[in-house]
Amino acid sequence: MLDYVVAFTKGGIILWDYNPSQTSYTSFINNLIRSFILEERSTESKYFEEKNLAVQYKLDNELELVYAVVFQKVIKLTYLDTFLEELQQSFKKKFSEQLSPSRRLLIEYHFNDEFQNTLRRVEKSATKISNAPKQMRSFNESTKSKKNVASMYEDNTNTQSTKKVVIQETYKQQDNSLSNHDMIIENRKRLKEKMIAKKSPSEPKPKAANTDKAGKKPRVWDLGGNAKDVSNLDRSRDQHQEVQYQNVQSDIVGTMQGKIQDLEVDSDDDTLETEEIKQHNSKHGTKTSGILSYFKGIVGTKKLSKDELQSALEKMRDHLITKNVAADIAQKLCDTVALNLEGKSLGTFDSIASLVKNSLNTSLVHILSPRRRIDIIRDALESKKEGRPYTIAFCGVNGVGKSTNLAKICFWLIENDFSVLIAACDTFRAGAVEQLRTHTRHLNALHPPGKHSNRTMVQLYEKGYGKDAAGIAMEAIKYAHDTSIDIVLVDTAGRMQDNEPLMRSLSKLIKVNDPDLVLFVGEALVGNEAVDQLVKFNQSLADYSSNENPHLIDGIVLTKFDTIDDKVGAAISMTYITGQPIVFVGTGQTYTDLKTLNVNAVVRALMK
Repeated sequence: MLDYVVAFTKGGIILWDYNPSQTSYTSFINNLIRSFILEERSTESKYFEEKNLAVQYKLDNELELVYAVVFQKVIKLTYLDTFLEELQQSFKKKFSEQLSPSRRLLIEYHFNDEFQNTLRRVEKSATKISNAPKQMRSFNESTKSKKNVASMYEDNTNTQSTKKVVIQETYKQQDNSLSNHDMIIENRKRLKEKMIAKKSPSEPKPKAANTDKAGKKPRVWDLGGNAKDVSNLDRSRDQHQEVQYQNVQSDIVGTMQGKIQDLEVDSDDDTLETEEIKQHNSKHGTKTSGILSYFKGIVGTKKLSKDELQSALEKMRDHLITKNVAADIAQKLCDTVALNLEGKSLGTFDSIASLVKNSLNTSLVHILSPRRRIDIIRDALESKKEGRPYTIAFCGVNGVGKSTNLAKICFWLIENDFSVLIAACDTFRAGAVEQLRTHTRHLNALHPPGKHSNRTMVQLYEKGYGKDAAGIAMEAIKYAHDTSIDIVLVDTAGRMQDNEPLMRSLSKLIKVNDPDLVLFVGEALVGNEAVDQLVKFNQSLADYSSNENPHLIDGIVLTKFDTIDDKVGAAISMTYITGQPIVFVGTGQTYTDLKTLNVNAVVRALMK
């Protein structure tokens, strides 16, 4: 059943192994060490599959050892967790004195007999559990048998007896003071007074004076306007008509040159709760919140076990889910913390708080690390040397802010001396072309010709409404190539992820024009709904493309990030599921409100 069992150090030195087939498994173990152990990805997956084999392993943080089992992945072995646990205990029990770092390489480990006994014991117990029929509980074992009639009516009986006693005492008092005839007369008198009070008419309310007899007057809105204002409000005039901007934000010019800044991060001193703060809070009776507060109860000098960490990890998982982290990703983050804490002796709260933060930081760095590095400025310069425009296509659902963030990215590009052509391929939404036209005029007012170069920095390529978006994008790219424009930004129509005709249209646009970068614009405000949108967009691009290697989504633009406070889980979930990086983060409504995602900012938000 087991092809290979081995106990080795984290550095790759084998202390003991069991290999009945005498087959070399060096490549599997080396790949396990290189890809999981050294990169601290030990909790991303317990199973590391290669060809027809799988590896399940367990870490021993106390002794810096790894126990691994290689088996055929088609066979489901449900007892491997228990087996690795008992294997670890047996190995430590027999070689407790020899496993110190200074002596572990000086002896030979004869462990075959103990291994066979452990394996037989675990397999036997697993067989008994799987073959044992489930027996129903008897009535005496159930909680219902502990209930009887007296317990079910105890409260009601006490209540009724109390009421009877009160009523009897009341009647006794009335009997002592009044006779039966006088009591009847008194009750009739009270009833008559009660009936008279109900029949008494209420005082009539004074009617408001009806001074307005001419009818209801129409409401006049403050900014309503009238027919005379139509000519001033018309934004559909020729794009080459000069527009005077009286309030141009010239103070933002030159602020976004070079690399986009990361999200701001507060000091780490506020994140980690020290022992002094903990004592201060306990004296004053205040409670601390955040992930670190869940681990206060396990501080001590003894070695930590899974049972001691279980309660804190469950609270930590719920805490992460409230931050919009997907449930499976929250579980993996908790497993990372558990593996780093298990078997260690932590005497102070500072040490455990530091270790929890470092564990989360390591896991999030791995999750948020992209499969490919996207450097738009570098790639645009390479395309410029080749004599072709660099093309970026934006896609997403309705109302997430595609056009607004396209304008922000356009401002960043012209700040770095790139000429930009915006292709208005949203030919469905009313006002989409006018919105881009307004952004174009404003951006050109910030960077007029002659200030940075003799050419217009931003141009708009439009063909009106109701046209084929793929054809407009193709014409725009050809126009940019003929006029030596550096970058083309393609704005597409918003569409729901389940709308098949519109998703086919988007797939056609990407297939025909083959842009250099396809960015999905998602809204951080909707949480894990953005994850579902991203997955279905990616799947539709793959399904509706006839190419063998379809062009899928290359990166993510996460908008409205300033509205979610510390609920940053959507960013982690989107990156984890697709493996694509978050290229830009929208943090406001001005052109400079564009940032890049900082892992430290995400960790701090999750720790609150």
